[in-house]
Amino acid sequence: MTKNNSGDQPEQPTMKAISQDTLGEPDVLREIEAARPKPGVGQILVAVHAAGVNPTDWKHRRTGGFLGEPPFTLGWDVSGVVEAVGVGVAVHKPGDEVIGMLPYPYGAGSHAEYVTGPARAFVPRPAGLGHVEAGALPLVSLTAWQALVDLADVRPGQRVLVHAAAGGVGHVAVQIAKARGAYVIGTASAPKHDFVRSLGADEVIDYRTQDFRAEARDIDVVLDTLGEETRLRSLEVLRPGGILVSILPNGFGEVPARARELGVRATAMLVEHDQAGLRAVAGLVEEGRLRVHVSGTYPLADAAKAHEEGETGRVTGKLVLTVRP
Repeated sequence: MTKNNSGDQPEQPTMKAISQDTLGEPDVLREIEAARPKPGVGQILVAVHAAGVNPTDWKHRRTGGFLGEPPFTLGWDVSGVVEAVGVGVAVHKPGDEVIGMLPYPYGAGSHAEYVTGPARAFVPRPAGLGHVEAGALPLVSLTAWQALVDLADVRPGQRVLVHAAAGGVGHVAVQIAKARGAYVIGTASAPKHDFVRSLGADEVIDYRTQDFRAEARDIDVVLDTLGEETRLRSLEVLRPGGILVSILPNGFGEVPARARELGVRATAMLVEHDQAGLRAVAGLVEEGRLRVHVSGTYPLADAAKAHEEGETGRVTGKLVLTVRP
């Protein structure tokens, strides 16, 4: 802790963080010095080692989304080390290596050197998983887990269609569905087919040259990661009683009515922080049944470059900000 010039009171420690004062393109992101947060009741303070970058980050950067007007610091994925704990915290202690997803959407702030969050939003970092891969895991894996397990209840022998199967949520969803014993079909561009098959997919459809409605039939579960017209078309491949789960609830209006017409089900969700779900995912990682693919890393100060790459729509797996060595 540093002293101020008068020598009267200690100054609050500071940290580097990525912030923005206006909405817009990646160049609105800037590195600032901010006050280091303190853990409140039931919270932990984490020294961030790595933090994933997700599509929701650049959507909020452009529009404000759920966060409203800036300034704000983005980021929901965390891998790091517990620095301090708040009153009442018994599940973690200083020095513990943890991963977690901050409460979505209002808990954002992991694109910084330190972040606070509810103690039960975190679990121990999976054995054998480095901070970079661990920092890429929480949001996408919890999204896939909650969609496929909590909502769709994927079971052995079911047929699961995963859209954008090489993307952040998609590539994890393929593996979770396989771990549940499903027959998995993924959509991806041709150059990414080998990657999707390496995850365990039984079939891969080239969305650029093939109509998935002609290639995937009698599907029990569709995971929609794309929205718009894709989810309406996806209803047509479901068997009677099958379910479509969309991770993009905006603009979902006509989908439930169309689903009822076809005798299928449709629901939309937003990911939630979930210690039990994250423990289950960590277990799959430690069993060797789930891996997260990191296609690129950037130092914290280069967050804007990570956003630029992410917005190309060509990223395989995840991008990660590295905050500490």
